[in-house]
Amino acid sequence: MKKLLTAVMAAAMVLSLVACGSSSSSAPATTAAAAAEAPAAEAPADLGKMTMGTGGTAGTYYAFGSVLGQYMKNKGGVDVTVVSTDGSKANIQGIDAGDYQLGTVQSDVMAYAWEGSKSFEEDGAIDTFRVIGGLYAETVQLVTMDANIKSVADLAGKSVSIGAPGSGVYFNAIDVLTAAGLSEDDIKPQYLSFADSAEGLKDGKIDAAFVVAGAPTPAITELTTTNDAYLVPIDGEIGEKVLASCPYYTALAIPAGTYKGQDEDVMTVTVKATMIISADATEEQAYAVTAAIFDNIDDITAENAKGAELSIENATSGMTAPFHAGAAKYFKEKGVDVETE
Repeated sequence: MKKLLTAVMAAAMVLSLVACGSSSSSAPATTAAAAAEAPAAEAPADLGKMTMGTGGTAGTYYAFGSVLGQYMKNKGGVDVTVVSTDGSKANIQGIDAGDYQLGTVQSDVMAYAWEGSKSFEEDGAIDTFRVIGGLYAETVQLVTMDANIKSVADLAGKSVSIGAPGSGVYFNAIDVLTAAGLSEDDIKPQYLSFADSAEGLKDGKIDAAFVVAGAPTPAITELTTTNDAYLVPIDGEIGEKVLASCPYYTALAIPAGTYKGQDEDVMTVTVKATMIISADATEEQAYAVTAAIFDNIDDITAENAKGAELSIENATSGMTAPFHAGAAKYFKEKGVDVETE
């Protein structure tokens, strides 16, 4: 009887172990099967290679363009190489020559190219690019250390930096001066870079300077931190005349606290940093590039503060050249119609 009982117990233990074994081995098998059936995250389709013209390596165009280029590659499937250039005009000419397929440009310089005016008057109109969308504000900032300069009209007879001849800054300065009833002959014009303008103000060689860039601008930040420099508003009748005469400008308030000593908002006008693409790009490529930017605003902002200005409204307003059909398709899905051709 004892032998029989021992044999029965032994058999029961064997059956129990087999049952436990099959139970424990079935879970991983089920999990593995489920994992095999679960769809993997889809990699974006390979939409070819593009080169993006930006600006100097120390500038916002290059830094922000580099971030956007990574999203175009990782989210849109367009393998983008970002290169440093001389800026807006060079990028438009590079697209026209086939050297670049993407470019960051000022919206006003883009308008000059499309119309064949101002900095493109001698070269003639260029129509080989299309708009992807506006990115962020490039603010027209008038900075001075002269307590007697309270408005643009006070620049008469003063030594004023208005940017390099033919540059975007130059034409922005002329537009603002014209709205104030002044011409280049009514001031003592100096054609300086941002850094040289800051040094000129500190040394007392110039009285004021036009700086066109996203605020805060490092050159102005450094100047206001160490000196009693301040921004002169471009508002009221002068601001209204600029907006009325030039459709690529919009009004903008530079928030209080942007610079040291700036206790109140300062009204001014702004153009937009804008992404353009070759007219030869396919609709699929242009759609993918647009979606890569505007579907990932939060992630882009985490990498570059200028991403905070990205929006569908900002992307689609104030553009004076036609959008690419692929970008238009994207914005239509977001409820916004834009002009193509």
